[in-house]
Parts: sequence; C-alpha cells; structure tokens
Amino acid sequence: MSKGRIEIFTDGVVAIVMTLLVLELKQPKEGTWQSLLGVERHFIIYIVSFVMLAIYWNNHHHMFQLVHKVDGRVLWANNFFLFTLTLFPFTTAWVGEFSENLAPQITYGMIMMLANISYLILTTELIRVNGNNSELAKVFENQRKSYLSIGLNVLGLFLGWYIHPYLVLIVNIVILLMWFIPDKRIEKHYK
Repeated sequence: MSKGRIEIFTDGVVAIVMTLLVLELKQPKEGTWQSLLGVERHFIIYIVSFVMLAIYWNNHHHMFQLVHKVDGRVLWANNFFLFTLTLFPFTTAWVGEFSENLAPQITYGMIMMLANISYLILTTELIRVNGNNSELAKVFENQRKSYLSIGLNVLGLFLGWYIHPYLVLIVNIVILLMWFIPDKRIEKHYK
C-alpha cells in the first residue's frame, strides 16, 4: 500500500482542524485595546493548540520520510491519531471560555495525552510493517521522548486535579517545548 495517500489525507485533516481552531477563537466585543485584553485566555490556548498541531504535523512529516510500507493496521493507527487531533477545536474553545475550571483543563490534558499515545501507537505500527531492520526502526528504536511525554501528561492531570487546573496547561506547554524541534535523528539520517 502506498504511503502517499495517508500523507495527503493527514495533511488535509490537520489543515481542517487548524481552520476549525481559528474559527473557535473569540473576537473582542468592542474595537478597543481593553476589549482585546478581554480575550487573552482564548488567544493563549489557541496558540498552544496551534503549535501543538504544527508540531504533530512536522513530526508526522519527518517520520514518513523513512516509511516505505503501510498496511491496514497503520491506516487505523493513523486514523486514531487524527481522531485525537480533531478533538482539539472543541477542548481549546472550552478551556478558552473556562480556563480556571477543572473539567475543561482535565479534558484538554486527556486529549493531549490521547494524542501522544496515538502517535506512539502509529510509530510502533509503522516500525512493525517496515521491519525491525528498517531505517525507521533504527531511528525510532528509542521512544524515550514519547514515553516521557505520556508520563508528563499523567503528571499534569494529577497536578491539575489536586493543586490547580492551570497546571495541566503548564505541563502540556513543557511537553510542546520538548517536541518543538523535529527529531534530529531523521535529519541526521538524511545528511
């Protein structure tokens, strides 16, 4: 099965999710600077979600540089990954509206954790179908960063639940900073 269709489909879904994300961004109620300051929570969570989507797209693109084969299980793993990304416009809007409330922050954190888990599953399925001796397997033999991200997701949920809801978002921003630069192992491989 060709990898091209999965890449094109993923590009399209991510583009739509990013578009929906901006459509959920609240506009100021007046044409004043003071009114603009009233929507800063919405804008901050929008930036976090947009950067997260961009990081996932960049890393997905880099990973698929090493992919030669896909199969039905990979398609389903990629669909699960995309499903988790499609939930971000909803949770982003909810956190923007009620940023100090526990339920929206925990939901946002859980969706972020599901996205991290689904990306790990996708990577594992791609390694399976391309073989343990493939370039992909060699580059991704150590999934430490993915496991660390999921562990931090759990920590963020725990801290948000027991200390303050904002800690879910803060921990997720730390995870984003960790993933901001695409995996250097792939770039090294192509040099």
